[in-house]
Amino acid sequence: MGAKKNTTSALQEKEGVAHLQHVNAKSADYVKMQRKKLQSNEQLVKVLLSGDKTALSRAITLVESTTQKHRLQAQKIITACLPYANKSIRIGITGVPGVGKSTFIESFGSLLVAKGKKVAVLAVDPSSTISGGSILGDKTRMEELVKEENAFIRPSASGASLGGVARKTRETIILCEAAGFDTILIETVGVGQSETAVHSMTDFFLLLKLAGAGDELQGIKRGIMEMADAIIINKADGENIKAANQAKAEFNRTLHLFPAKESGWIPKTAVCSALKNQGIEDVLQIVEDYVALTKSNDFFEIERKAQNKFWLLQTIDEQLKSDFYNHPKIKEALKKQLKAIEKNKTTPFEAAKNLFKIKK
Repeated sequence: MGAKKNTTSALQEKEGVAHLQHVNAKSADYVKMQRKKLQSNEQLVKVLLSGDKTALSRAITLVESTTQKHRLQAQKIITACLPYANKSIRIGITGVPGVGKSTFIESFGSLLVAKGKKVAVLAVDPSSTISGGSILGDKTRMEELVKEENAFIRPSASGASLGGVARKTRETIILCEAAGFDTILIETVGVGQSETAVHSMTDFFLLLKLAGAGDELQGIKRGIMEMADAIIINKADGENIKAANQAKAEFNRTLHLFPAKESGWIPKTAVCSALKNQGIEDVLQIVEDYVALTKSNDFFEIERKAQNKFWLLQTIDEQLKSDFYNHPKIKEALKKQLKAIEKNKTTPFEAAKNLFKIKK
């Protein structure tokens, strides 16, 4: 007789490793406790005001949500946090992709933390216009700063908002300030009209540039130059130091040709190497000089009030747009008008006119 046939199948389910109950038991209990604490708006605000990052992250998630229930909840949280806000320095940081914004923010933020500041970084990642997805990789690029107890990094997908600035960045600023962060760094994606949007919500606007990139003067937009309170030439190290100093001199001469700022501030230029952590102290000194000047002549407070007015107008625009597109009659009529345009039975202008005639 032949050998006994092995009927055991290769495709069989092995018993998994038994769950070790004692592993991370304290962590699990802590998470459960935190969730229980944050069940109501009042509890969430109370914990957030103590500086808890988990509560802050949860509140920001509610702010960024498009769900009506979450939007109402977020509004209540923001209202409760407003009395504790407006006690920070808001710094906008922009520059073309590749200029080293993330590296600069990590170096600059680490310096601020070392000096006893609490730093919140709101980094806006560009969303794909095709999939709507976003990499949200700023936490991985700022691997040292993210470890700091007094630092908070929140990458947000830009969505369809103007120039890549997250739709709810202003509300997020309020929440961060209420949580005790006294320095807010807002990074733009460096494209489109994002600079204008960030300028409208910050106290100090910093433009990062590269030397030898062919845009020292000719390629840069005049409007961005006029908005900048400081132009910093990054990557000024190695063989690039000479070119960086030349670019600094060029920008310095050009800035003096622009009209004087209402604040009385004369924009400054400087060079730095964020990678080598060189020249960062000089940048901080420029920011401190600006704050000292604008607080002494009351421009700081005047500009904050102007920001709030601009915020109101933008909020009205956003609410009107949201109410329009979410109205049931408009939704149905819009589908019909889009089909009519597709079949060349109407023009976009006539279609819009018909939509606005619909009584709500």
